[in-house]
Amino acid sequence: METFKYVNIISLLRSFLFVDSMTRPLDVLDKAKGKRVIIKLKNGAEITGALQAFDLHLNIWLEEAEERKDEKQVKLGSTLVRGDTIIYISPE
Repeated sequence: METFKYVNIISLLRSFLFVDSMTRPLDVLDKAKGKRVIIKLKNGAEITGALQAFDLHLNIWLEEAEERKDEKQVKLGSTLVRGDTIIYISPE
């Protein structure tokens, strides 16, 4: 199963890399600033919120964030998600 996740991440990165010859993955993420995103975490939780900022480690700052896990939803408000806990980030 770990190989499957690795292949999915590689496929996702390739799709970001080939969006435009001048576009890099972080450029694509930069264009999503101010918009709502879904973040899937390694622990199975999903966090949604408005993307405010990120760094090179993919630490993500969200506003109006909510976490969903095991059919429970918790409002988090302003939240920083550590980059090494993230599986993927997607526009909502």
